[in-house]
Amino acid sequence: MENGYKGTNKMIIGIVFGVITFWLFAQAIVNVVPTVQEDLGVSLGTLNIAISLTALFSGMFIVAAGGLADKIGRKKIAVIGFILSIIGSFCLVIAQGAVLLIIGRIIQGISAAFIMPSTIALMKAYFEGAERQRALSYWSIGSWGGSGVASFAGGAIATSLGWRWIFIFSIIFAIVGLFLLRDTPESKQPATGKFQFDYTGLAIFIVTMIALNLFITYGADWGWTSVKTIAAIIVAIIGLIVFIKVENNKEIVLVDFGVFKNKAYTGATISNFLLNAIAGTLVVANTYVQVGRGFNSLQSGMLSLGYLVVVLSMIRVGEKILQKVGAKSPMVWGGIITTIGVAMMGLTFLPGFAYTVVVFVGFALFGLGLGLYATPSTDTSVSNAPSDKVGEAAGVYKMASSLGSAFGVAISATAYGAVAAGGNLEAAATVGIIVNVIFGILSIISVMILVPRDAGKPVPASSDKKLQTNP
Repeated sequence: MENGYKGTNKMIIGIVFGVITFWLFAQAIVNVVPTVQEDLGVSLGTLNIAISLTALFSGMFIVAAGGLADKIGRKKIAVIGFILSIIGSFCLVIAQGAVLLIIGRIIQGISAAFIMPSTIALMKAYFEGAERQRALSYWSIGSWGGSGVASFAGGAIATSLGWRWIFIFSIIFAIVGLFLLRDTPESKQPATGKFQFDYTGLAIFIVTMIALNLFITYGADWGWTSVKTIAAIIVAIIGLIVFIKVENNKEIVLVDFGVFKNKAYTGATISNFLLNAIAGTLVVANTYVQVGRGFNSLQSGMLSLGYLVVVLSMIRVGEKILQKVGAKSPMVWGGIITTIGVAMMGLTFLPGFAYTVVVFVGFALFGLGLGLYATPSTDTSVSNAPSDKVGEAAGVYKMASSLGSAFGVAISATAYGAVAAGGNLEAAATVGIIVNVIFGILSIISVMILVPRDAGKPVPASSDKKLQTNP
């Protein structure tokens, strides 16, 4: 551990508060769209753009922010992220129209990019072994469980106090988080001379991410064969090729592709991308039960209550299994249980009550599987990242989460919409669910092939922990 400092529970709680602030402004606003639209007097299109901007700016800057955290200080970047979160939320609290709404959402996206990888890196720096796994469990509770908590809490806050109070609470959480982190010492890689940064790589990466996000977010609206959609994906593909070529020929880089030489890290990152893609299930299932089965939004939300309860309770269980048998087994079984839960939601031929029960159980299994998977996956990515690049590696891992979720939602919604256009909603839901089952199967395969059997297992204190060049 750096500086001889040992991480504390106060540090963990402060970090979890920071992670939850992200979900308060990222997830909660999705549930209060009509209220915000009416209050601010903006169009639905403008509001949807404002909502998507947070994910876009988070995705664009999360890898760069992780790399900066390694170089100039992980605590410093985390603190900047907390402060940006406060500023972004304040913009929404005082917003009277589209301008501050959009500015606030952009700032919130950048704040998330700063908070996520730097807080993971701090946990790697100041916790070891089982204590690190425990710390990452609480980080996962804030991250994986935070979306569900913020969704329910946001609706309750908006109904009882008004939607702006969601962001007042977000400010309070960030301020408390800053207070709890104040005694945590700085952590960064050893200085090697004058500060250098890969501005060229960042510029190419931003252009690539903008094109990719436009393709994912607006492809269905534009039409998948339209000139704009095709142009966006071509720019994204060319940008990715150029980015890899440029990064492989430079000494100072934004992304060190050498981290992917470690099979365990690669397996955790790829499976994380694919298991997050299963988020498309939420869109398909919620749309189908409301349009095809006549549920209202409250009833639809209640179906996923089992997911929230189970995912929160199972994350610590996943941590304990990790400490007993290593990471591979809970990651595989987590993927299998999640995929079974998703598949159950595709049984649309079942009659009313039976299907309702099946969907509720399916959501619970969804949460159970993700709860088992979360900590072993995060710990595998963190423990197999080079100590001087853990922020950068965490940024790539978290970017995989965001991109996976965006891809899954876009592809699932497109598959559902294409079949639903013919009028058969049952078939549309089944096809949309099958897409997500495929994501789940691919996630399981990636873990089985890439993650070593001994990943995450306890090792003697004297063992060499430099796992960065795992063949």
